[in-house]
Amino acid sequence: MTQSRSVAVLVGSLRKDSLNRKMALALAEMAAPDLKLDLVEIGDLPLFDPDVEASPPAEWVRLKETILAADAVLFVTPEYNRSVPGALKNAIDAASRPYGKSAWDGKPGAVVTVSPGAIGGFGANHHLRQMMVFLNVPMMAQPEAYVGGAAQKFDAEGKLTDESTRASMKKFLDAFAAWIEKNAK
Repeated sequence: MTQSRSVAVLVGSLRKDSLNRKMALALAEMAAPDLKLDLVEIGDLPLFDPDVEASPPAEWVRLKETILAADAVLFVTPEYNRSVPGALKNAIDAASRPYGKSAWDGKPGAVVTVSPGAIGGFGANHHLRQMMVFLNVPMMAQPEAYVGGAAQKFDAEGKLTDESTRASMKKFLDAFAAWIEKNAK
């Protein structure tokens, strides 16, 4: 990596003890020093409503400013009903408006889906990619990151202890750093 890059990390699960939050924190800890991953809280965002778009709530403004200031975005999310959780979709919508002034535009992005189930959030991963391509976010295609059986991969303190998963996430982070450089504005 040629320079330090900031990454806004959005966690799709609002649960304080979520597997996805644990993974996001593990990724932030494992990232190279020149790749700074910062979690962006989305649980306080009012529901997206076009009627208040002209005078957006302070929480929307904070989110949008945070995304605009970042060099890239990383989504770490579970799958709800073969898609992304409503809170994450709400954050994506709020930061994409008003039309033509999306905070997402041109930000290099990637996604990690984490699930206690066997397929690791495959549906959410691909649905999120589809949404972000529409918003002009160049999404990293490879390596894909689906973490299944996640409940057994963390210790009681929430630390990622599964060495195989740690190794694959390290490769993912290295590839993402290169992706950011390749697609930096």
